[in-house]
Amino acid sequence: MTTYVALLRAVNVVHHQRVEMAELRSAVEGMGYSGVETLLGSGNLVFVGPPQPTDEVEELLEHEFTRRLKLTTDAFVRTAEEWAAIVAHNPFPKEAEGDPSHLLLYALRTVPNPPSWKALTIGISGPEVARGWDRHAYVVYPDGVGRSKVTLPFLEGRLGTRGTGRNWNTVLKLARLTRSQAGRMPRRREGEPRP
Repeated sequence: MTTYVALLRAVNVVHHQRVEMAELRSAVEGMGYSGVETLLGSGNLVFVGPPQPTDEVEELLEHEFTRRLKLTTDAFVRTAEEWAAIVAHNPFPKEAEGDPSHLLLYALRTVPNPPSWKALTIGISGPEVARGWDRHAYVVYPDGVGRSKVTLPFLEGRLGTRGTGRNWNTVLKLARLTRSQAGRMPRRREGEPRP
């Protein structure tokens, strides 16, 4: 079995795309997944299911949320192993330790090409610093996110792909949730066939 992390885009932001976390959990359980947990109220999910390509899980979540909840949103799915790699590849360890609320991870739909990453770094005129790895952008906001011009639409325009952002505190809480899920999964005995 595989533990997944799903980030939903623009859920419960002001009065946009309102949904109760209990409804999300129930919908994901209805799709056949187990151990479904939510974190905060902004569309962060951890759940367990059979191994599948993450793009297929994204497509299923998006389709079923629309059908079951009338919720139209993008889902960005990573396995627990991929989530651990996201944490390990953080290029800003000092900022993560000293001011994690001003470090954001953006999960992206596709891997931007090198010219797109260059366009992003050249396009930043303020104090923000951005680095990329795989399908992820890490951005430090020294003066806070609120008034920054490095917004999600700015990032998407420069990188040519859709995304959603979470601060580093949330990233680490989700990592802890994936580890607790792994601890609850039944262990396979020596010689026992895989499910």
